[in-house]
Amino acid sequence: MSKQIAGWIMDRNLRAFLELLSRYVGYAFDDTDWATVEDGVQDTDDEKPDGWYSYPLAGTHATLDVSLARSVGSEVLSVSVTGAETLELRLRTDTLLSAFAGT
Repeated sequence: MSKQIAGWIMDRNLRAFLELLSRYVGYAFDDTDWATVEDGVQDTDDEKPDGWYSYPLAGTHATLDVSLARSVGSEVLSVSVTGAETLELRLRTDTLLSAFAGT
């Protein structure tokens, strides 16, 4: 089992984060995916164990489970990714989290 990669991003960066992460696993993230995720994260709360929303990115290279929750009262989304089995994918995931945390 792979290690969890966790962090946070600004909510305005969620779509770009998921689109790039999807490319790395060979998944074609589209408008339908985006509408599903956008709706799914609306009532999330990162302080509640059952307040998270999970979305799978099942690509041709890997399958990731992306869990998301809003930090209530802010523009921050907590993110947790599991399934990154290779060092390269773990590094890319961690880099995306860092890049989208502040922009």
